Amino acid sequence: RATAGECNVPFVNVRIEDVLDPYMGMSERKLHSAFQFARASAPCVLFLDEIDGLGFARSRHVSATSRTLVDLLLQELDAIGAENDDLLILAATNAPWDVDEALLRPGRFDRRIFVPPPDEEARRHIFEVVSERVPNRSLDARGLAKRTPLYSGADIRALIERATDAVIDEALDGGGEPPLETRHLEAVMPAIHPTTLEWLERARHYVEFANQGGRYSEIETYLKRRDVQRQLGKR
Repeated sequence: RATAGECNVPFVNVRIEDVLDPYMGMSERKLHSAFQFARASAPCVLFLDEIDGLGFARSRHVSATSRTLVDLLLQELDAIGAENDDLLILAATNAPWDVDEALLRPGRFDRRIFVPPPDEEARRHIFEVVSERVPNRSLDARGLAKRTPLYSGADIRALIERATDAVIDEALDGGGEPPLETRHLEAVMPAIHPTTLEWLERARHYVEFANQGGRYSEIETYLKRRDVQRQLGKR
C-alpha cells in the first residue's frame, strides 16, 4: 500500500477470502477477475495476500481441482492472452516454503524480501502510535521497546489492549477515569509472549535443511544474531 502511495497509483488488494470459493470454478473466475480489474486500473500495484493459499505447492495438493488455481495464477502472471504492462505484482506469505516452485521462477515472484520482526526503534514507534488511541500518562515507550524483543506489531497491540482492560477494571473498582500507565503494561507483559518465536523456530528448520540454493539466506543471517538466539534459547 505504501509503494502504491509513493508511486501515486491505485492499490488493488486481493485477499485469500476474496478468491477461494467452495463452488467448482468460482475461485479461478474470481482470481481472473482480480487480474482483469488490475489491468484495467493500470498503472497500479496488485497485492496478493497469503500467496501460499493461492499458490500452494502443486506436488502436495490432494486433488486436481486445487491444482487448477495454481495453474491459472501462473498463466495470469505470465500474461497469457493479456498484458501486464504497468502492473507491479507483489505478494506476501508467512510460509514461503509452501509456495509452488514455479511461482518463484524468473519473471514471476523472483525477488524475495524477508521482513523481520520490528527492531527496538520500530517497536518504540509502534508503542507511541497505538497508545495514542488510549488515554495515557507519559508511557515509557523506549523502555517498553527494550523489554519486548521480537514482539510483532500485533503483539504490541495485544499488550496494550490487555493493559487497557486492566485500566478498565481499576476504574470499575475505584471509580474515576485512570489513564493507561507504563505500570499497567509491565503488569500484563508476562501474559503476552512474542508470537514470532514459533515462526522463527520453524524457519530455522528450513534454513538448516532446505537452504541449498540460498533461498533463506536472509533469514539465516537474522537467526545468527545474538539477541535472536538468546530469545529462541529461552523456549
